[in-house]
Amino acid sequence: MVVFALLIIGLIAAPAFVGRSQIRDMMQIMLLIGLAQCWNLLAGYGGLISVGQQAFVGLGAYFMFYCIIYVGMDPLVAVLAATVGGAIISVPIGLLTFRMQGAYFAVMTWVVAEVFRILASIYPGLGGGTGTGLPRSATSEMFGIEATATLFDMRSSTSREVVIYWAMLLAMLVVVIGAYYMLRSSRGLALMAIKDDEVAAESVGVDITRSKFIVYVFAGAGAALFGALYHLQKGTIDPNSAFSVIDWTAYVIFIVVIGGLGTIMGPIVGAIVFVLLETFLADFGPWYLMFLGALAIVMMLFAPQGLWGIFTERTGIELFPTRRRLLRDGKERP
Repeated sequence: MVVFALLIIGLIAAPAFVGRSQIRDMMQIMLLIGLAQCWNLLAGYGGLISVGQQAFVGLGAYFMFYCIIYVGMDPLVAVLAATVGGAIISVPIGLLTFRMQGAYFAVMTWVVAEVFRILASIYPGLGGGTGTGLPRSATSEMFGIEATATLFDMRSSTSREVVIYWAMLLAMLVVVIGAYYMLRSSRGLALMAIKDDEVAAESVGVDITRSKFIVYVFAGAGAALFGALYHLQKGTIDPNSAFSVIDWTAYVIFIVVIGGLGTIMGPIVGAIVFVLLETFLADFGPWYLMFLGALAIVMMLFAPQGLWGIFTERTGIELFPTRRRLLRDGKERP
């Protein structure tokens, strides 16, 4: 816990010691950790293979833009509104997609995301297919910018990124810690029972549909939160990037697969590895994507437990343990 607390303090204070490019790199890692953690909950614990999480990323971004431009909300308040909106819209989407199972569920989530992308491209209020940008006054007057600029003696444009960086850090911590405590609760026990054997879990009274639905809503709200924060930092939006299946689902699945499906640390390790690979291999063009695909296939065939699983097996070190074990005296331990 002490090391974890020191790490968080270091991340909070990082803007005082690093440049804007490093801040952006860290924001990208935190963004991917949050999105991967949400997908990991769906697939690693709920058994829900979704290829449509980009629906919530895009909806969160568009909802935030609407709240800023037409309602006049402060951008950070609009991000919170987008998160709530993502949770609300995930309810009817879940009711629709949960009628399907397996591959049909996966395809249905993608279809829903495509429907939202098309609707966004024909909605003229936010630029239609070409998209739109945030008013400069909205971001320049965002809560916390002046105080941050004064505290660190920096320009408003830089302090804006620092405020968004802190918001991204907070969002990542909320999702990671929220996922951990959910899995440590009775609901987490139900999810792990479902993960091990869905039929057996149902036979002992586990409400499978309700447990999966809670995870789906959590993941939808989380994706909307990070979609809003990313596009707030970007300042512009368009349907193709906001609802990109490559950026918001394919890459996220890759991160979870190489990091370790069904663990809290897996998405964290996977996100860091992915950003490092992207940094060093992006100049290779299509070969970069082919390398990612080949690496994912190799991991699934020869190390399905992921990098974190390999590390845990060899060292016995397990951070954020979610499984419980019973001792012979009947007492429970993590």
